[in-house]
Amino acid sequence: MPIPPTPIHQAPAISRSLFVFSIFYGGMTCIAGVLGNKQVSLGPLSALGPVVGLPPLAIEAGIFAFLLLVVTSSAVAELHGRATANKLVLFGFIPLLVSILLTLIVLALPAAGEMGADRLTAFNTMMGATPWIWLGGIIAYGVSQTLNVTIFSWLKGREGHSLLWFRAAAASALSQIIDTILFITIAFGTSAIGWLMAGQMLTKVVLSAVLVPPLIYLAVAIGRRLDAGGGARPSA
Repeated sequence: MPIPPTPIHQAPAISRSLFVFSIFYGGMTCIAGVLGNKQVSLGPLSALGPVVGLPPLAIEAGIFAFLLLVVTSSAVAELHGRATANKLVLFGFIPLLVSILLTLIVLALPAAGEMGADRLTAFNTMMGATPWIWLGGIIAYGVSQTLNVTIFSWLKGREGHSLLWFRAAAASALSQIIDTILFITIAFGTSAIGWLMAGQMLTKVVLSAVLVPPLIYLAVAIGRRLDAGGGARPSA
């Protein structure tokens, strides 16, 4: 009696938009911490500080990568649902933690003799961080990104597919406020609570309101175009 062939189990397919967004999301989780080493002045936005009784506003440049994380996770929630977006946030810990581990390894390795002392000092200054800053970044990322997906999806449940700009801006602003509170408190202690935290939150809320709505429309449009153009891409 012939033996029936063993069925071949194919890996589940993944849509093109989710494939592309996942790669992009992982990259942004890694570069955000690097960009955060620079404080940037935002021109007219900096003038808001004195108006509300704060010093001229500046913000760490990692906010731009974090806002792109917000846009990407919101676009995935819009196109593929809350559960998939939460998995994206969860898997985002992998490149984040691996990049931190690799940074620690590289910092511990001796520098080549050909590397100038000034370059080595600059590298160590930029890439080095206290354990509290590492911990603050990890916790703030997980909580704020999960909160963003939760708020965005909850508003979608109430509003349906309408008011995409409002859902994206509201979820981004609220999640960035929590991100600021967690990161500054963990990384710098309660002594940093005050004008530093207030200035960071004000700047992030303004940027969320200005940048996130057009970017979320662009991301969703790109995602729909990718899915319409090629169907699903096999995951293996």
